[in-house]
Amino acid sequence: MEGLLVKVQDALMTMASFVNNYLSNYMLIILLVGCGLYFSIRTKFVQVRCFGEAWRSVFGNISLKGKKHDSGMSSFQALTTAIAAQVGTGNIVGACGAILIGGPGAIFWMWIIAFFGMATIYAEAVLAQETRVKNPDGSISGGPVYYIKRAFKGKFGTFLAGFFAVALILALGFMGTMVQSNSIAGACKEAFNIPTWIVGLIIAVLAAAVFLGGTKRLAAVTEKLVPVMAVLYILGSLVILACRIEYIPATFALIVKAAFDPTAIIGGSLGAAIYAAISQGAKRGLFSNEAGMGSTPHAHAQANVKTPHDQGVVAMMGVFIDTFIVLTITALVVISTMYVGDGALAGKVTDTESLTALSISNNNLAQLAFGSVFGKNLGSIFVAVCLLFFAFSTILGWNFFGRINVQYLFGKKAVTAYSVLAVIFVVLGALFKNDLVWELTDMFNNIMVLPNVIALLALSGLVTASAKKAGKNKESLSDK
Repeated sequence: MEGLLVKVQDALMTMASFVNNYLSNYMLIILLVGCGLYFSIRTKFVQVRCFGEAWRSVFGNISLKGKKHDSGMSSFQALTTAIAAQVGTGNIVGACGAILIGGPGAIFWMWIIAFFGMATIYAEAVLAQETRVKNPDGSISGGPVYYIKRAFKGKFGTFLAGFFAVALILALGFMGTMVQSNSIAGACKEAFNIPTWIVGLIIAVLAAAVFLGGTKRLAAVTEKLVPVMAVLYILGSLVILACRIEYIPATFALIVKAAFDPTAIIGGSLGAAIYAAISQGAKRGLFSNEAGMGSTPHAHAQANVKTPHDQGVVAMMGVFIDTFIVLTITALVVISTMYVGDGALAGKVTDTESLTALSISNNNLAQLAFGSVFGKNLGSIFVAVCLLFFAFSTILGWNFFGRINVQYLFGKKAVTAYSVLAVIFVVLGALFKNDLVWELTDMFNNIMVLPNVIALLALSGLVTASAKKAGKNKESLSDK
């Protein structure tokens, strides 16, 4: 039986790697940067013009006691649900994997992807609001399947929406939860020596309790869990950075230098090294902030706001918080402790053999980095606890997105069966190989991007009209 499982995993790994080689390394970079650049220009760089408005909308009246809504969520609850999905394993394990494979320069390309991604996610949230529908029971349904069908009428639109829905259910509802539980299990085994299957079962039980509680329970959990987990992780990281303050300038310098000349760190030719840095930045950037993937519009469609633009600018803050705050802090901690000064990887080529010799992987790099200041045991425990919060919140958010698409395809009766399957995949994720679950998730994430971006571009007129109308309203108010 064990031999059969190994063969199945090897076959899946070969298939996923083949697909990802083309999607992640070529098409994804062009689509993400191209779409973000296009919407940045069309909206006159809404991520810059409206950043102050977005900041005030999110932090001006922040509350952990959101009001209950008969349908949908508050704008803040929708954002925290989106951030629950965005801020997860990608911010810790994903960032470490990008640094190990693409060098510290991969972080620079993540920043570029995120900057343009803020315009992309503005477009996603606006369209989710524009095309959402109110169901007979008063609940709200919305997301890419609805704006895909608005963009393309007839059978083609129906097919494209169905294709997206299936890809999302597989990517987030099943494969994505495997990545999260795999990372939690790996971190807990390192920190507490708990068998991975036990961790998988515990996470599955906790997840099932929320899965079966519906949208209102999800909103209530995420609006409290997200701020707390972010503050906990940021405070711990700031302690590390304070202890390594003398190396922070060198850390930023290495990120920029390695973005254009990473050969000293990851080896190989200059072209291949830069290619690795950019592709890792794009792939892990997508997994982290999800701009262009079509996942977070499901949450933003639920928001009760006056205009689509209002939720569009709020959505931008999700990418900003995810990449420019949480992920960047992870990168600074890892690079300042491991890659500069007296760090274990300072001046070394991080090829597979050297990393294996040092027992370093993307699963434990963060624990080694925090352990270099906190001590091995405390560092491992801190990262394990933070990963538990981050990854668990992502499991909740992604299950919600999958549930919406299951209901779209098969109706409400299928939701219970979907939730049961999702719980099983949580357990499987703790048992499967780390590399395999990442490859499978990347593959379906990449597939999701294709129909979503096509629809975004087709409906760009609606997005620019929303941004333009908001600009005119501001001008008229300032004239009074």
